[in-house]
Amino acid sequence: MTKQNANWSPYDNNGGSCVAIAGSDYCVIAADTRLSTGYNILTRDYSKISQLADKSVMASSGFQADVKALQKQLSARHLIYQHQHNKQMSCPAMAQLLSNTLYYKRFFPYYAFNVLGGLDNEGKGCVFTYDAVGSYERVGYSSQGSGSTLIMPFLDNQLKSPSPLLLPAQDAVTPLSEAEAIALVKTVFASATERDIYTGDKLEIVTLNASGVHREYMDLRKD
Repeated sequence: MTKQNANWSPYDNNGGSCVAIAGSDYCVIAADTRLSTGYNILTRDYSKISQLADKSVMASSGFQADVKALQKQLSARHLIYQHQHNKQMSCPAMAQLLSNTLYYKRFFPYYAFNVLGGLDNEGKGCVFTYDAVGSYERVGYSSQGSGSTLIMPFLDNQLKSPSPLLLPAQDAVTPLSEAEAIALVKTVFASATERDIYTGDKLEIVTLNASGVHREYMDLRKD
Protein backbone atom coordinates (compact mmCIF):
# COMPACT_ATOMS: atom_id res chain seq x y z
CA MET A 1 0.00 0.00 0.00
CA THR A 2 1.46 3.38 -1.01
CA LYS A 3 1.90 5.96 1.69
CA GLN A 4 -0.43 8.94 1.39
CA ASN A 5 1.05 12.36 2.14
CA ALA A 6 -1.11 14.58 4.32
CA ASN A 7 -1.88 17.85 2.55
CA TRP A 8 -3.48 19.61 5.51
CA SER A 9 -1.94 22.98 6.35
CA PRO A 10 -2.36 25.08 9.50
CA TYR A 11 -2.38 28.18 7.27
CA ASP A 12 -4.68 29.68 4.67
CA ASN A 13 -4.44 32.92 2.71
CA ASN A 14 -7.66 34.92 2.84
CA GLY A 15 -6.41 37.53 0.36
CA GLY A 16 -7.12 41.25 0.36
CA SER A 17 -4.90 44.31 0.06
CA CYS A 18 -3.77 47.01 2.49
CA VAL A 19 -2.20 50.43 1.85
CA ALA A 20 -0.83 53.15 4.14
CA ILE A 21 0.44 56.63 3.25
CA ALA A 22 2.10 59.04 5.71
CA GLY A 23 1.91 62.82 5.28
CA SER A 24 3.34 65.77 7.19
CA ASP A 25 0.46 65.82 9.71
CA TYR A 26 -1.76 62.87 8.79
CA CYS A 27 -1.73 59.16 7.98
CA VAL A 28 -4.12 57.29 5.68
CA ILE A 29 -4.61 53.53 6.15
CA ALA A 30 -6.89 51.61 3.79
CA ALA A 31 -7.92 48.03 3.05
CA ASP A 32 -10.61 46.26 1.06
CA THR A 33 -13.31 44.21 2.84
CA ARG A 34 -13.33 40.98 0.79
CA LEU A 35 -12.47 37.75 2.65
CA SER A 36 -11.76 34.77 0.38
CA THR A 37 -10.39 31.26 0.39
CA GLY A 38 -9.41 29.78 -2.97
CA TYR A 39 -12.13 30.73 -5.46
CA ASN A 40 -14.77 31.24 -2.74
CA ILE A 41 -15.75 34.56 -1.19
CA LEU A 42 -16.52 33.97 2.50
CA THR A 43 -17.79 37.49 3.19
CA ARG A 44 -17.83 40.83 1.36
CA ASP A 45 -17.84 42.96 4.52
CA TYR A 46 -14.85 42.04 6.71
CA SER A 47 -12.72 44.86 8.15
CA LYS A 48 -8.96 44.24 7.95
CA ILE A 49 -8.19 47.44 9.89
CA SER A 50 -7.72 47.50 13.65
CA GLN A 51 -7.12 50.51 15.91
CA LEU A 52 -4.42 49.44 18.40
CA ALA A 53 -4.04 52.79 20.23
CA ASP A 54 -5.20 56.42 19.93
CA LYS A 55 -2.55 57.14 17.27
CA SER A 56 -1.83 53.65 15.87
CA VAL A 57 -3.86 51.75 13.29
CA MET A 58 -2.90 48.38 11.77
CA ALA A 59 -4.10 46.89 8.50
CA SER A 60 -3.40 43.19 7.94
CA SER A 61 -3.77 40.68 5.12
CA GLY A 62 -2.88 36.99 5.03
CA PHE A 63 -4.51 34.38 7.29
CA GLN A 64 -7.23 36.22 9.20
CA ALA A 65 -7.37 33.71 12.09
CA ASP A 66 -3.69 34.50 12.79
CA VAL A 67 -4.42 38.23 12.35
CA LYS A 68 -7.16 38.00 15.03
CA ALA A 69 -4.77 36.16 17.39
CA LEU A 70 -2.11 38.82 16.75
CA GLN A 71 -4.56 41.68 17.41
CA LYS A 72 -5.65 40.01 20.67
CA GLN A 73 -2.02 39.66 21.80
CA LEU A 74 -1.19 43.30 20.95
CA SER A 75 -4.35 44.52 22.70
CA ALA A 76 -3.39 42.65 25.90
CA ARG A 77 0.19 43.96 25.80
CA HIS A 78 -1.06 47.51 25.22
CA LEU A 79 -3.43 47.25 28.20
CA ILE A 80 -0.50 46.18 30.44
CA TYR A 81 1.55 49.13 29.07
CA GLN A 82 -1.28 51.56 29.92
CA HIS A 83 -1.50 50.25 33.50
CA GLN A 84 2.26 50.50 33.97
CA HIS A 85 2.85 53.90 32.31
CA ASN A 86 -0.55 55.58 32.65
CA LYS A 87 -0.54 56.63 28.97
CA GLN A 88 -1.24 55.31 25.47
CA MET A 89 1.60 53.71 23.51
CA SER A 90 3.06 55.92 20.75
CA CYS A 91 3.03 54.67 17.17
CA PRO A 92 6.84 54.04 17.00
CA ALA A 93 6.59 52.10 20.32
CA MET A 94 3.68 50.05 18.94
CA ALA A 95 5.77 49.38 15.81
CA GLN A 96 8.55 47.91 17.96
CA LEU A 97 6.04 45.86 19.99
CA LEU A 98 4.54 44.44 16.79
CA SER A 99 8.01 43.53 15.51
CA ASN A 100 8.89 41.79 18.80
CA THR A 101 5.56 39.92 18.85
CA LEU A 102 6.03 38.62 15.28
CA TYR A 103 9.70 37.70 15.86
CA TYR A 104 8.82 35.81 19.06
CA LYS A 105 6.68 33.47 16.90
CA ARG A 106 9.26 33.13 14.11
CA PHE A 107 9.45 29.29 14.29
CA PHE A 108 5.66 28.98 13.80
CA PRO A 109 4.85 32.47 12.48
CA TYR A 110 1.64 34.41 12.42
CA TYR A 111 0.82 34.24 8.69
CA ALA A 112 -0.02 37.95 8.74
CA PHE A 113 1.38 40.74 6.55
CA ASN A 114 0.91 44.06 8.29
CA VAL A 115 1.19 47.78 7.70
CA LEU A 116 1.06 49.99 10.79
CA GLY A 117 0.21 53.65 10.38
CA GLY A 118 -0.27 56.56 12.73
CA LEU A 119 1.23 59.74 14.12
CA ASP A 120 4.61 59.90 15.88
CA ASN A 121 5.50 61.98 18.97
CA GLU A 122 5.92 65.11 16.81
CA GLY A 123 2.49 64.69 15.19
CA LYS A 124 4.04 63.61 11.87
CA GLY A 125 2.54 60.74 9.86
CA CYS A 126 4.44 57.46 10.06
CA VAL A 127 4.08 54.13 8.27
CA PHE A 128 5.82 50.88 9.23
CA THR A 129 5.83 47.87 6.92
CA TYR A 130 6.46 44.27 8.00
CA ASP A 131 7.18 40.76 6.83
CA ALA A 132 5.65 37.74 8.63
CA VAL A 133 8.54 37.36 11.12
CA GLY A 134 8.90 40.93 12.36
CA SER A 135 11.46 42.59 10.08
CA TYR A 136 10.19 46.16 9.72
CA GLU A 137 11.04 49.54 8.25
CA ARG A 138 9.68 53.07 8.58
CA VAL A 139 8.60 54.31 5.16
CA GLY A 140 6.48 57.05 3.59
CA TYR A 141 4.02 54.60 2.05
CA SER A 142 3.54 50.85 1.77
CA SER A 143 1.22 48.09 0.61
CA GLN A 144 0.71 44.47 1.70
CA GLY A 145 -1.49 41.62 0.53
CA SER A 146 -2.60 39.93 -2.66
CA GLY A 147 -2.80 43.19 -4.63
CA SER A 148 0.48 44.68 -3.36
CA THR A 149 2.42 43.65 -6.49
CA LEU A 150 -0.01 45.79 -8.51
CA ILE A 151 -0.29 48.67 -6.01
CA MET A 152 3.38 49.25 -5.06
CA PRO A 153 4.63 50.10 -8.60
CA PHE A 154 1.78 52.62 -8.88
CA LEU A 155 2.69 54.24 -5.53
CA ASP A 156 6.42 54.21 -6.42
CA ASN A 157 5.61 56.05 -9.63
CA GLN A 158 3.44 58.66 -7.89
CA LEU A 159 5.31 59.14 -4.62
CA LYS A 160 8.92 57.94 -5.16
CA SER A 161 10.45 58.34 -1.68
CA PRO A 162 14.15 59.17 -1.23
CA SER A 163 16.60 56.27 -0.87
CA PRO A 164 17.22 55.25 2.77
CA LEU A 165 20.94 55.13 1.86
CA LEU A 166 21.14 58.91 1.29
CA LEU A 167 23.01 60.92 3.90
CA PRO A 168 21.88 62.97 5.69
CA ALA A 169 18.68 60.90 6.05
CA GLN A 170 15.75 62.33 4.11
CA ASP A 171 12.22 62.63 5.53
CA ALA A 172 10.08 59.71 4.37
CA VAL A 173 6.70 61.50 4.50
CA THR A 174 4.91 62.10 1.21
CA PRO A 175 4.38 65.65 -0.14
CA LEU A 176 0.65 65.13 -0.83
CA SER A 177 -2.15 66.86 1.04
CA GLU A 178 -4.57 64.67 3.00
CA ALA A 179 -7.30 64.95 0.32
CA GLU A 180 -4.80 64.06 -2.45
CA ALA A 181 -3.59 61.01 -0.49
CA ILE A 182 -7.17 59.75 -0.02
CA ALA A 183 -7.88 60.28 -3.74
CA LEU A 184 -4.69 58.35 -4.63
CA VAL A 185 -5.69 55.45 -2.34
CA LYS A 186 -9.11 55.27 -4.03
CA THR A 187 -7.43 55.22 -7.46
CA VAL A 188 -4.94 52.44 -6.61
CA PHE A 189 -7.68 50.21 -5.18
CA ALA A 190 -9.99 50.78 -8.15
CA SER A 191 -7.05 49.80 -10.37
CA ALA A 192 -5.97 46.72 -8.32
CA THR A 193 -9.56 45.44 -8.14
CA GLU A 194 -9.63 45.14 -11.94
CA ARG A 195 -6.78 42.57 -11.93
CA ASP A 196 -6.75 40.89 -8.49
CA ILE A 197 -9.65 38.50 -7.78
CA TYR A 198 -8.96 38.63 -4.01
CA THR A 199 -9.41 42.42 -3.76
CA GLY A 200 -12.81 44.02 -4.11
CA ASP A 201 -16.34 44.65 -2.76
CA LYS A 202 -15.66 47.70 -0.60
CA LEU A 203 -12.79 49.96 0.43
CA GLU A 204 -12.40 51.09 4.05
CA ILE A 205 -10.26 54.21 4.56
CA VAL A 206 -9.11 55.34 8.01
CA THR A 207 -7.47 58.78 8.36
CA LEU A 208 -5.54 59.84 11.47
CA ASN A 209 -4.76 63.51 12.07
CA ALA A 210 -4.60 65.99 14.97
CA SER A 211 -8.41 66.08 15.22
CA GLY A 212 -8.75 62.31 15.63
CA VAL A 213 -9.70 59.24 13.57
CA HIS A 214 -12.02 59.44 10.54
CA ARG A 215 -13.45 56.51 8.59
CA GLU A 216 -14.94 56.46 5.10
CA TYR A 217 -16.02 53.80 2.61
CA MET A 218 -16.09 53.42 -1.15
CA ASP A 219 -17.67 50.65 -3.22
CA LEU A 220 -15.37 48.51 -5.41
CA ARG A 221 -16.14 45.85 -8.04
CA LYS A 222 -18.14 42.96 -6.65
CA ASP A 223 -17.27 40.33 -9.30
